[in-house]
Amino acid sequence: MSERVSIVIPTQRRPAGLMTAARSILGQRGVDPARLELVVADNDQSPSAEASVRALAAEATFPVIYVHEPEPGVANARNAALAKASGDFIAFLDDDEEAPAGWLAELLAVQARFDADVVFGPVRGRAPADVRAHRDYLETFFSRLGPAETGVIEDYYGCGNSLLRRAALRDPKQPFSAVRNHIGGEDDLLFGQMKADGARFAWAAEAFVWEDPVPARLTLDYTIRRAFAYGQGPSAACAAADPPNWAGLAFWMAQGLVQASVFGLLAGLKWIARAPSFAATLDRAARGLGKTLWWGPFKIEFYGRSAV
Repeated sequence: MSERVSIVIPTQRRPAGLMTAARSILGQRGVDPARLELVVADNDQSPSAEASVRALAAEATFPVIYVHEPEPGVANARNAALAKASGDFIAFLDDDEEAPAGWLAELLAVQARFDADVVFGPVRGRAPADVRAHRDYLETFFSRLGPAETGVIEDYYGCGNSLLRRAALRDPKQPFSAVRNHIGGEDDLLFGQMKADGARFAWAAEAFVWEDPVPARLTLDYTIRRAFAYGQGPSAACAAADPPNWAGLAFWMAQGLVQASVFGLLAGLKWIARAPSFAATLDRAARGLGKTLWWGPFKIEFYGRSAV
């Protein structure tokens, strides 16, 4: 197998996290460096990451490509990277993630084993030692759990820690929809489209990465807002379908209303009782509310506006 692999890291004003993520790519083992390139897409209005990436390139054994995309938005950043990437396969790592040395080799092995169009791997959230309030919930929130065993899967996950076959994309240069630039979910739209096209998904149980959220995200204020936005996903997808899936939309909105009511009441009781599981229950209520309140004025923007 000699296909080229491009590892893509989108970033926006996270110099420390970016360097941790990028150096973990330079430390990959089990893959011929001649097959590799690293593409960093800087989504800051000024090219703030350029100097660091240029310095990193000087010590790399394979090409390190810097791309500046000043137009804010996570889809813009990913598309700018793919426009420059030359790989037959594209691996995605976020700028708050760190990949163990065997990560990429494991993703590629699973792809070859199952002839998969997209391979996803686990994400293990970790919080600094000084984070004590709701620690278990926060680390779980920033983790991505999946099947215990490697194999073909029916559904899909997010972009961070994934490997996709470029030939499976309808648009190999700009596959991500700008509609989701500021609210996220551009990967859900893409993978949903690929699923409809008959793409094969696989899960690589051993190809995990660490996720180290920035401190501003390690709060209930952030995670509950994010849970609400995650809840909006299935309802918004039904509304955006062509033609719109009105039956599906009604189902998700009704389910969300029940979920928000039941778990909202339970969260209130747990808050009064100071129960440790309060945060997780509130999270479920927020996701239900998001399914019900998914349209225009309730959209929350997480990308392209700030450093977090």
